[in-house]
Amino acid sequence: MPNQRFQNKVVLVTGGNSGIGLVTAKAFAEEGANIIICGRDPKTLDSAIKEIGVNTLAIQADVSQVSEIESMMNQIHGKFNRLDVLFANVGISKFFSVEATTEEAFDAQVAVNFKGVFFTVQKAIPLMTEGGAIVLNASIGSQTGFPTTSVYSATKAAVRSLGRTFAAELVNKGIRVNVVSPGTIQTPILRRAEGFNPDNTDVFLQHFVQQIPMKRVGKPEEVAKAVLFLASTDASSILGTEMIVDGGMLAISVFYCDSYS
Repeated sequence: MPNQRFQNKVVLVTGGNSGIGLVTAKAFAEEGANIIICGRDPKTLDSAIKEIGVNTLAIQADVSQVSEIESMMNQIHGKFNRLDVLFANVGISKFFSVEATTEEAFDAQVAVNFKGVFFTVQKAIPLMTEGGAIVLNASIGSQTGFPTTSVYSATKAAVRSLGRTFAAELVNKGIRVNVVSPGTIQTPILRRAEGFNPDNTDVFLQHFVQQIPMKRVGKPEEVAKAVLFLASTDASSILGTEMIVDGGMLAISVFYCDSYS
């Protein structure tokens, strides 16, 4: 039986209807949490509820719209009257070169990945309990240059910065804020990303595998374990930091690893 670190805790996972968000929501539920997930697609929300199981509330909400974030928080207040953990996970990506990026593609990513995270945290603060935890989902793309991801990577760099400033502001309220930054993870986001040919997914992933010292892409479950750790009392002295889950891609030279072996 899994640990019950989150027994009776109230946990919100934005974008909890697919990918890393869904897997993380399931992991929280397995440890006893009451789960709230949000997303824009009612069909995937319904299927996510079935996967997660009991004690799950699904709210259809677009985090790029502040009014919808406020409505979501009002529903959470009405049902639970508090929030113990927030995993601000939702994000979108559009793969276009600098020259091909339209204003619409630019604004859409900024609205969800940056604005959405900021206002989700802002509106959640009144519900957060002392001893609560917030985890923001960034990306290793915020620390290195990947072609066609200029806007996406910039929004994730903004999320990393928010993690530090939020941590500094909220520590006196007894709320810890940290960041998780996944590397290449096997999730549906890649196949759905605008500007990316889904037929090239396998080739793309194999290319990335060659740049990862562990020689494999990550699993959503591995990111979920990092999130649960940061959100738990096991990480009670960890504040304003970033946990990278990328198989060593940023920290270790693949060239020297391959040469050494």
